[in-house]
Amino acid sequence: MKEAVDLNNPEVVSVFDELPLWSAPFGLKLLDKVNLRANMRALDIGCGAGFPMIELAQRLGESSKVYGIDPWAEALDRLFVKTKVMSVSNVEVVKGVAEQLPFENGFFDLVVSNNGINNVQDQRAVLAECFRVCRPGGQLVLTMNLPDTMKEFYEVYEQTLRDLGKLSEISRLHDHIFTKRKPLPLTIEMLEKAGFRIEDVAEDSFRLRYLDGTTLFNHFFIRLGFLDGWKSVLADADVKRTFTLLQKNLNTIAAQAGELSLTIPYVCIDCRRNHE
Repeated sequence: MKEAVDLNNPEVVSVFDELPLWSAPFGLKLLDKVNLRANMRALDIGCGAGFPMIELAQRLGESSKVYGIDPWAEALDRLFVKTKVMSVSNVEVVKGVAEQLPFENGFFDLVVSNNGINNVQDQRAVLAECFRVCRPGGQLVLTMNLPDTMKEFYEVYEQTLRDLGKLSEISRLHDHIFTKRKPLPLTIEMLEKAGFRIEDVAEDSFRLRYLDGTTLFNHFFIRLGFLDGWKSVLADADVKRTFTLLQKNLNTIAAQAGELSLTIPYVCIDCRRNHE
């Protein structure tokens, strides 16, 4: 048995956020679907800073090994610190992209991706790689947020663009959403064409609540994961004016409703690799 954690160790504080606000709802659903057994080899695609990879490694135990792959070097450095402080030794991390997995055919019993495969460059190529590295009958569990994510925000953004006469930008906004969040039927079709059998599709949702549009735009995670994408549909010269008006419109709605509440619908898909 490992020793109790020393709360006076400054490294412990540095890794205390192993369940990030955004990742946890998706990841908990994923962990509920994983079939746990001894002597497994598992892969987390888009492992980032370590969730749910490290959690999965601890739940499986040292008879199993969990691999992770991600192109974000700085996140992998943080993952390494976490595994060191937490004394999690049954992990191995590779810097790379999921379109070219550096593993042998049929190497894994389990492949997971927590809101990761919807962020790759080529989803079909990644699913083909998942099929290749997963053993026949092996499990693939994916989570991803759905196209109606933050629909309350996007409705206001679209109306703001319409008020400014920016109709082509509305089309680009729709394209941006489609690039990041495919409709569920299309995702299921891609999985089946890649050679996976769908066992279960579990939809759920949670909310992100903000005082108003100002706090939304100032939130660290929004600035990290969303703001550049929202601005990318605009010409540089139009960003300031458009977002000033958008923030004003969001603040007006929040003042009337008492808050700005954004819905995050997501899905967890449990699959098996076909034998053929």
